[in-house]
Amino acid sequence: MSRQRRPALTIFADHDAYIAEAPENLRPLLVRLRAQLARALPDAEEVIAYNMPGFRIGQSIVAGYAAFSKQCGLYLFPSAIASHADDIEAAGLKSTKTGVTFSPGQPIPDGLVEKLALASTRAQNP
Repeated sequence: MSRQRRPALTIFADHDAYIAEAPENLRPLLVRLRAQLARALPDAEEVIAYNMPGFRIGQSIVAGYAAFSKQCGLYLFPSAIASHADDIEAAGLKSTKTGVTFSPGQPIPDGLVEKLALASTRAQNP
């Protein structure tokens, strides 16, 4: 029986490198999301954590994002998702305990990104 080799895990140096390797149709969503998060979180430092782009304030990653084959995800503190569950549902998006997924056909609204980012920051500093 032959063993298949797993592809090597790509380690990203920064947000630009991550976005450059994302599926081409998702890159505009990631560029926009990054800009929205940077505006909403002006005191945050851009980092790569868990091999994903993130925004850190102090020792906490308050927001992060990722690209998959057909969709993107925004990841935050669970309380940020819970406190805006109705807004997420109204936007027609799916969420988990810590994330919201969206696609080119169903992008995440700008105002919702800001609300979620600020709520995640508040959760980090209760």
